[in-house]
Amino acid sequence: MTQNPDILVLGLGPAGASAARAAALAGYSVLAVERKTEPGTPVQCAEFVPAMIGAEVSALVDTTIQSISSMVTQVEQEPADITPNFPGRMIDRARFDHQLANDAAAAGAQTRYGINARDISTGGDIDLSDGSHISAKVLIGADGPHSLVGMAIGSTNDEILETRQINVPLLQPFDSTDIFLKQDIPGGYAWAFPKGGTVNLGLGVEASAKDQLKPLLEDLHRQLVAEGRVGAQINSYTGGAIPAGGLLKPYRVLGGTMCLLAGDAAGLTNPITGAGINSAVISGKLAGEAAAQYLAGDMQAAENYQEDLTDLFGPSLTRALAHRTRMAHILQNHKTPDPEQLRSGWIAYSTYWEPIISAQTEEIPCPA
Repeated sequence: MTQNPDILVLGLGPAGASAARAAALAGYSVLAVERKTEPGTPVQCAEFVPAMIGAEVSALVDTTIQSISSMVTQVEQEPADITPNFPGRMIDRARFDHQLANDAAAAGAQTRYGINARDISTGGDIDLSDGSHISAKVLIGADGPHSLVGMAIGSTNDEILETRQINVPLLQPFDSTDIFLKQDIPGGYAWAFPKGGTVNLGLGVEASAKDQLKPLLEDLHRQLVAEGRVGAQINSYTGGAIPAGGLLKPYRVLGGTMCLLAGDAAGLTNPITGAGINSAVISGKLAGEAAAQYLAGDMQAAENYQEDLTDLFGPSLTRALAHRTRMAHILQNHKTPDPEQLRSGWIAYSTYWEPIISAQTEEIPCPA
């Protein structure tokens, strides 16, 4: 069966759903497919959303579990440092994704689940797992860090962080995102994010240290149980890959099909914090709008989309990537970062925001 929608969106996470909605609202026929059988399940993130996204997504109101007011960072066993003005929300990610997908469908996009792309030809045609053959004028890849669309257009992120997370009972309520920086967490950090009556405990590491995830997370869980902060019962497990190589070129024409990347597929996840919901929603909306503009005859739409992503996310991604590269050099030289180096590579400390120079980047000035 061959279908010819104006726009095909691969992935119905925050980026894909936002793209599908924006394109459908512009009056174009949109087919959006998702490999999962339902949106947002299983959950593969820590579920924290910074306050800045609030103006973009009304779905936050209905899916917020609790508010966050601050960040608490502990380096090794030293006294914790408090960043008082760090507002955000802990959300029910599954419900959040579900509502965004429903919004896309309400706007006129056709949404289908349990379907993934099997092949993308050099001419831009797509074969789906249900046997469908799709020939679309625009293909939007919102299909994650191992994006098939990204592979097809030669924009892939080889730098990956691996994560593991558990959800456990919360015994002592708090309203901060708690961060743990330790020498024995290679290239990453651990977290405790409160979620009403439960808490998400997790950590991320360099892909080469993936086998350390389970024991490191068990150590964190035991520590917080011993402190009386959380319960021993484990409610759920999750994990996944995070792209950590920075912004990719987000477009290319394959045959007669314009291909765009959004969210994780475009490398928009922060290489230091792993944050990506905000950039996924915004880039998805911009990708959907760019697709509509391209179909309306604007041949600069894709290039303008890239410029928008660079303007919005380039400075923060470049800074984060420079810090991550510096930390990687320490690890590659078989050294362990000292506490001050751990601090300088984390967003809560002023040294993170100082001008830095790396082999990969020019001087990055401190924000005004």
